[in-house]
Amino acid sequence: MIMQRPPRAASHLLLPTVTTASAPAVSSARPPAGRWVPRIAALLLGAAAAASLAYWGLRLWPQGAGGAIPAAMVPAPAAQAADPDQVARLLAAPGAAPASAPAVSVASRLVLTGVAAARSGRGTALIAVDGQSPKPFVVGATVAEGLVLQSVQGRRAALGPAMRGPSTLVLELPPLPR
Repeated sequence: MIMQRPPRAASHLLLPTVTTASAPAVSSARPPAGRWVPRIAALLLGAAAAASLAYWGLRLWPQGAGGAIPAAMVPAPAAQAADPDQVARLLAAPGAAPASAPAVSVASRLVLTGVAAARSGRGTALIAVDGQSPKPFVVGATVAEGLVLQSVQGRRAALGPAMRGPSTLVLELPPLPR
């Protein structure tokens, strides 16, 4: 079975065009309204972009009366005479006397973080020295230079210069949260 196509319309035939003489020809000095829409849209888009640029420019610009003053315009402070002893200590010159360190109390260097006490006063204390992690010290052990753990009782640890001498420092655990 063979399919046949329907005959095509004659597209090569031209039909006559009817014009009326009553309608005058329109000469356009202005573009039609359809050509103004893209121009107005481009103007509004450009205005929005300029407003956004101005907003962010003012937002990110340094605040102040005139902004930051460049470093080259700031006068240098008056030069001060350097102390030779401080310069020698700074450069670690041999023979330079070390600066006397401020006196740090022993109590501020030690922090009691835990205890394991027996009723007899013997036991172990967890003590952090100079901000390091806490270490266990048994009664009778040297905690720091000149301090021996003398006893552990409840939530406190007693330290002194010797095992049998008087306690010069008592460390206590912080109170429990309620």
